[in-house]
Amino acid sequence: MEKKTEVLCIGIALVDSIIRGFDPEPVSASGYRAASGTLSIGGEAVNQSVAAARLGLNAGILCALGADAAGDLVVSGLEKAGVCTDRIIRPEGHATPVTTMFVREDGTRKSITNQAHRYNFHPEKQVSRLAGTRAVILGSLFRAPFDDPEIIRAVLQSAKDAGAAVFADTKLPNFRFLTLDDLADALPMIDYITPNGDEARYYTGKEDPAEMAEVFLGYGIRNVIIKLGAEGCYFRNAREEIRLPALPVRAVDSTGAGDCFIAGFVSEILRGSTHKEALRFANACGAICTTAVGAGTALESRAQVMEFLNR
Repeated sequence: MEKKTEVLCIGIALVDSIIRGFDPEPVSASGYRAASGTLSIGGEAVNQSVAAARLGLNAGILCALGADAAGDLVVSGLEKAGVCTDRIIRPEGHATPVTTMFVREDGTRKSITNQAHRYNFHPEKQVSRLAGTRAVILGSLFRAPFDDPEIIRAVLQSAKDAGAAVFADTKLPNFRFLTLDDLADALPMIDYITPNGDEARYYTGKEDPAEMAEVFLGYGIRNVIIKLGAEGCYFRNAREEIRLPALPVRAVDSTGAGDCFIAGFVSEILRGSTHKEALRFANACGAICTTAVGAGTALESRAQVMEFLNR
């Protein structure tokens, strides 16, 4: 019997191969150097569920992994973090996706994906597993598995039928391309959408955060949060407008910062915080995440975040 969860994260799970300080000058005919190379579990749903569990939530994940060593690594990492893994699907004949990430000295990054990231994962066939959760996070709207309008509609409708609040993080497309118009009938079922600045610009065609938010609100989404990196974040709904600056840290790797942000925001909303309080906490979670290599390395606990804010 599956355990009930406060927050269920749905999306891709994978292994990140993180290369930091890559030197493009070859040292031999086929050899290059880098400052470091590390393996860590990743993917939006993994990052978000691990962060949520560390912040004290009863967190679960609905994802698909290959029946391979990379999949074993992901499951082991999730269980170690306290994430409920009984909704993970592991069919034979599929490889667990592996992403190669090149991280620059300032913490920004570029990633390489492959066909394994188009995993044949159908969360719409697992909607009974949404029952009993207070919040559902779509790990990456506009990327597999949420790059298919029918899958998106089915999962959103099931989440609403289950009485869960829906939080949708977004990503730029990599294989299949959708527009907001393609999802016009489903978007009103989203309670919170959390694109970063580049994603919001891509989907709305606007440059100003207020105008970006206006476009999303025009499609019936109730609340819009635009993550602006070093410039903080912008929040808008029908009644409130909030701008918060970023919190100063020495950034090492921005991998997973947006995922820690949304996990922190959901954590505080479920605890009854105001939007401004939840955004401030989320900003801190994202900032802390950037201080170490890997998405799930630096963020440890809610007490750590509160201490960081109090300083």
